[in-house]
Amino acid sequence: METCHLVGTPMEIKDMLDLDQNGTLVDATKYHSMIGTLMHLTSSRPDIVHATCLCARYQAKSTEKHLKEVKRIFCYLCGTINMGLWYTKDSGFELTGFSDADYAGCKDTFKSTSGGAQFLGEKLVSWSSKKQDCTTLSTAEAEYVSLSACCAQVLWMRTQLTDYGFHFNKIPIYCDSKSAIAISCNPVQHSRTKHIVVRYHFIKEHVEKGTIELYFVKTDYQLADLFTKALPVDRFNYLVRRLGMRSLSPQELERLAKSR
Repeated sequence: METCHLVGTPMEIKDMLDLDQNGTLVDATKYHSMIGTLMHLTSSRPDIVHATCLCARYQAKSTEKHLKEVKRIFCYLCGTINMGLWYTKDSGFELTGFSDADYAGCKDTFKSTSGGAQFLGEKLVSWSSKKQDCTTLSTAEAEYVSLSACCAQVLWMRTQLTDYGFHFNKIPIYCDSKSAIAISCNPVQHSRTKHIVVRYHFIKEHVEKGTIELYFVKTDYQLADLFTKALPVDRFNYLVRRLGMRSLSPQELERLAKSR
């Protein structure tokens, strides 16, 4: 892989991966090892989270098609080996969240993918890309489930930060679905949402209490978009920069450390 052809994104824009029932099986141990390595790396490389989590779904029966996608992630990493999160010293410390969903993105189960990103000031500190455990019936419902997951993460972070003397209320969470925001902010339980699992409705309570506040953001500025789907190179690079990732060589890092 050290002499591989470099690529600009960890995933190609095309149809999503599927079970590939008729594909040629590959060495399961090798595939699991590659996925395990990438999963470990996602703790500091949010740009590969979605691609890695998608490939990880097919560890039970991995084929050449899946292995090709995993190798593409390594090709991307070879060209971005110095990429990482850059935390500036003088940025703020406000807790904010971004929530997004890819409706029915899984070709096998037609379940949606939730993506979330949480910031302290301009510093990205938490992120996720996960297939939802329920089958949603609309884009609004998929976004609502994702919004609930983001809310849960924000509330956990709020609790942890309280121990360090930081107290947050009216925490903003940004979503690009006005329908999902309307469901969350309406204290009346609509008949159209009764089929949604009750545990997702706790977000209503926290909106009413004022613990969190929901804001609409255009898709163009939805930072969690990176965690739900494959994106074109320009869009991908824009979001990577907005998440606070920079490509800095060891020499540049050493120079910056000395200058402080």
